[in-house]
Amino acid sequence: MGMGRESRHEKDAMTVEIVFALVTGVALAAAVFAVPWALALAFGVTGSVKEGVLVGGALLGATAGVWRLVRVLRRFDAQRRMGR
Repeated sequence: MGMGRESRHEKDAMTVEIVFALVTGVALAAAVFAVPWALALAFGVTGSVKEGVLVGGALLGATAGVWRLVRVLRRFDAQRRMGR
């Protein structure tokens, strides 16, 4: 791979990888958020405690989703630079 323009195959591979990273990041974020949400429902938590649990779950979910997105894209970039 030179410093020139990317081929159509390389552009398509980048697009697929970006979509894959976004979809898996959103799925992971939703799964992580669902755990405290389900626990709050199961234990009947109400009021400010429920709000705190949901905010904490949202923060953990967002963090996990962004982590997944960055991890997938960095791995793809490393493989692309090695010529795979």
